[in-house]
Amino acid sequence: MPARFRLFGWLRRAVRRRFDAIALSTKVLAVTLALLMIGAAGMTLSIRELVGNYMLERTNTQLMDQAQLVYENIDLLRNKDSQQGSAGPTDYFLQMRDTKNKIVGDLLVPTLKDDVVSVPILPPNGSMGDVELDRPFTAPASVKVGEGPVSRATLMAAQAPWRVVALRWVAKLDDDTTRVGGVVYIGLSLSDQIDTVNTLTRYCAMVGIAIVLLGGVIASLLIQQTLSPLKRIEKTAAKIAAGDLSQRVPAAPENTEVGSLAASLNTMLARIERSFREQEKSTEKMKRFVSDASHELRTPLATIHGYSELYAMQRDMPGALERADESIAHIEASSSRMTVLVEDLLSLARLDEGRGIDITQQVRLTGLLADAADDLHALDPDRSITCGTLHLEPGSQGAMLCFEAVPLPGVTLTGDSSRLRQVVTNIVGNIHRYTPPDSPVEVALGVFPAAIDPLSLSHMVSDGTSLRHFLEAAEVGQSLNTGTNYAVVQVIDHGPGVADSSQSQIFERFYTADPSRARQKGGTGLGMSIAQSVVKAHHGFICASTTPGGGLTLTVALSAGNVPMPPHKDDAGARSKGKTKPRQKTERRARRNKEPKANKPASA
Repeated sequence: MPARFRLFGWLRRAVRRRFDAIALSTKVLAVTLALLMIGAAGMTLSIRELVGNYMLERTNTQLMDQAQLVYENIDLLRNKDSQQGSAGPTDYFLQMRDTKNKIVGDLLVPTLKDDVVSVPILPPNGSMGDVELDRPFTAPASVKVGEGPVSRATLMAAQAPWRVVALRWVAKLDDDTTRVGGVVYIGLSLSDQIDTVNTLTRYCAMVGIAIVLLGGVIASLLIQQTLSPLKRIEKTAAKIAAGDLSQRVPAAPENTEVGSLAASLNTMLARIERSFREQEKSTEKMKRFVSDASHELRTPLATIHGYSELYAMQRDMPGALERADESIAHIEASSSRMTVLVEDLLSLARLDEGRGIDITQQVRLTGLLADAADDLHALDPDRSITCGTLHLEPGSQGAMLCFEAVPLPGVTLTGDSSRLRQVVTNIVGNIHRYTPPDSPVEVALGVFPAAIDPLSLSHMVSDGTSLRHFLEAAEVGQSLNTGTNYAVVQVIDHGPGVADSSQSQIFERFYTADPSRARQKGGTGLGMSIAQSVVKAHHGFICASTTPGGGLTLTVALSAGNVPMPPHKDDAGARSKGKTKPRQKTERRARRNKEPKANKPASA
């Protein structure tokens, strides 16, 4: 590359850097002032040109209209010139030439102040040059100065060009006949017009400068006022950079550029803050998880190590065989607990990575709940277990789920059968561990639409507020028959329950309300965490709430497909006729299959 191109590129980059370093307000103000100056200069030049042309046309008209009058009153005008001795209405120049363009004489020669004489420079004697008859033209001035001092104004007026017109003059003979006498040049000085145009130009320039200065002041104030929201955005960004993520940009009308920018920035800041808080929670949760996992694993390892040493110490003593069996039993129990704990941790890790689950299977949810009820009855024969259906009904504080003791409805959905069975098993296992063996339990299932998509539902927090939001969406979906169908499962116990402030914590890893009792019952504190991960992997929702009258209710919502379109008007009657018998068969089959399971606890 030639050196001159490299130099040109370097200069361009340097100018660009300098230009980018200038503040935006300074750039806008400079552009505004430049536009004002260009406008003022253009206006001044335009007025000067237009007025000059207009006055020149007026002079041409005056020369053509008054040429005959001036020619016929030469003596009178000459006498007035000699009497006034100054520029005035008799400032006409008149020169006559014969038919051969020979100068006959200057009949009118105006004299200015201080004996200054100004005459136009005409074609040389005996020639017309490029002058055309009856067509005015501009001629430079020839100035003759007297012996005395001359003022600057008089000299400038004398040096002004002349506007001259050449006309044919006719001479009258004694016999009243006429003949062409030659050419007469009649001129009028343009000093007055030039002075008027120059004066008008000065006034326009003064007004233009005043407009530029006033416009610059007003533009500066308006620019500062307009850019003040950007200053506030800058201050807010500085506070956010200092660590205060709760700061937001002041709102403005979104139809403006600043308002749109503020809305976009606030949305971005809200997402950044939410992501940062979630990252903090995730980091804190991971730290607590590692700490709890280490603690939980250390206990069985310490037990295994202790009983191994005890066996080594007592194997040569009398009765060592009986004590060895006791030590081996403790070691086996601790290793079994550690195996369960490691398996649960492995399941959680796989679920977090999106592995170990297949949500493409057809799952008969009714059978899973019936089997869970049977399992709980087998664990606690004295417990009353009732199966039923859920209905959505309006209440004084919003929509609510109501339980009706009827056979479970037949519900089949797409998901992972083994993982969903694990969810129900973990819920039933918690009821077996933490509630009295004779407290009643209700297992309910219902299907109804909700105006919320499964992905949004899976991102909701597992608390009572999210449950109310879901019930409101279900009320809207049921009234409008739109949205997504959800299979809602509720397992209701009437045990000691969990405090409202701790209900969302039961889904945290290694959370147990009573750790000592959990170890006695074989719990690891990971069952509900696994259940939450499985439900979220199915784009569902799980939460805990207080049972009316005491106890804990666990609610699980799983997507069961989109709401079907309403039947066509023509075939509505045919569908209503054809659905009676299958529905009766289904109800009889469900009653025949489920009634013994639901009645066993009641008879017990």
